[in-house]
Amino acid sequence: MATNDDSSRARTYQVRTYGCQMNVHDSERLTGLLEDAGYVSAADGETADVVVFNTCAVRENADNRLYGNLSHLVPVKAVHPGMQIAVGGCLAQKDQGEILAKAPWVDVVFGTHNIGSLPALLERARIADEAQVEILEALETFPSNLPTKRDSAYAAWVSVSVGCNNTCTFCIVPSLRGTEKDRRPGDILGEIRALVDEGVLEITLLGQNVNAYGSEFGDRAAFSKLLRACGEIDGLERVRFTSPHPRDFTDDVIAAMAETPNVMPQLHMPMQSGSDAVLQRMRRSYRQDRYLGIIDRVRTAMPHAAITTDIIVGFPGETEDDFLQTMHVVREARFAGAYTFQYSKRPGTPAATMDDQVPHEVVQERYVRLLDLVNEISWAENLTQAGRVLDVLIAEGEGRKDDQTERMSGRAPDNRLVHVAVDPAVGVPRPGDIVTAEVTHAAPHHLVADRVLAVRRTRAGDVGAAARSPQPAGVMLGLPAMPTAPQP
Repeated sequence: MATNDDSSRARTYQVRTYGCQMNVHDSERLTGLLEDAGYVSAADGETADVVVFNTCAVRENADNRLYGNLSHLVPVKAVHPGMQIAVGGCLAQKDQGEILAKAPWVDVVFGTHNIGSLPALLERARIADEAQVEILEALETFPSNLPTKRDSAYAAWVSVSVGCNNTCTFCIVPSLRGTEKDRRPGDILGEIRALVDEGVLEITLLGQNVNAYGSEFGDRAAFSKLLRACGEIDGLERVRFTSPHPRDFTDDVIAAMAETPNVMPQLHMPMQSGSDAVLQRMRRSYRQDRYLGIIDRVRTAMPHAAITTDIIVGFPGETEDDFLQTMHVVREARFAGAYTFQYSKRPGTPAATMDDQVPHEVVQERYVRLLDLVNEISWAENLTQAGRVLDVLIAEGEGRKDDQTERMSGRAPDNRLVHVAVDPAVGVPRPGDIVTAEVTHAAPHHLVADRVLAVRRTRAGDVGAAARSPQPAGVMLGLPAMPTAPQP
């Protein structure tokens, strides 16, 4: 067990996560590794013995955010002898030795390919009393093969691949995560079955380009086959996936979504821009017509599907006409929601050195116009949900209380956020339980369901309730360590 030199007390940890779903997935493994090594989670308000930053490098201010947070720990570390700070993730992979040059009080730097090394690096740094830097250029083991500690008893991420073979000019991820590496289908389905045995109801298949899954072992239909195989797992009620690429979005995937009952009627498909000229400069291998064609086919197969997207405003060379093309696609696609971003330079990407960088004030003005349109359409789309009866999977966290009505929050099958009234006469749900309720009100970013018809208590709710009760030391919710899967 990891201990202080002068005490048998288990050392405590805190993991701070920034960035995408892949980082969240990695952080679950980091916490599992630390607990497997004998560390325990620091209580709220407690200064942890080990603070781990799992970083993102996608946004322009990622560097400033990290170094600002690191500087805040200098006085904390000064009054807590033996405290250790570790930095991992995409920014660590990118900056490597620069982190120690800028923040010499950091004890460990590790990359995206070797998160499993963290406990050993911490111990080496403690014994040698000097910083340890270990950055691998190739994947050591799939994160899913490492111990994990999940925050949720009812939902889990399952990685199908890591890395990306695309070369989008605005994105630094491929250089930090490497080329695509696919897990074998049997390993993925084995992990899902183990999760369901633990009580998990919902899984999200995860990949930088999730629907390109199978390219490494030469099966272009591998992703649709995987979705259909998920439909044969007893007890698995909800299957989602993120994020697909329009280039690889094929009709067999649409058919698998529509014909597999536990694959949810939800699609998050990044668009980035509606302008063919901008998409070409972004090196996105599709155009407006193809994107809208995919959406039309998805809606034909699944009329109630909720479709969301990512949009970048102000990419280098974007003209007013280019921007209006994006607005046109938003109107045509009728997105249930969109993650909108103002373009920002990322060193190391081709876009950072392109001519015709758009002035900030122009980007800001276009961004506001886009946001207004996205909100207007998402509200209108939410209004169409009024009167529908939905099965809402209640989520972790506190509910809401409006006009003396107590509510709990969860997700509809199409992933819309729903605030559901608590009706003791019907039953009080727990996180992981399913509430059947009628939508009575819509707002731009959520629905309200005040007419509760039924509450179904689930095994996930039972597991979550048990996990929230005091547990003996060493109990960990999640998968044990798994052997490394053979490479395809």
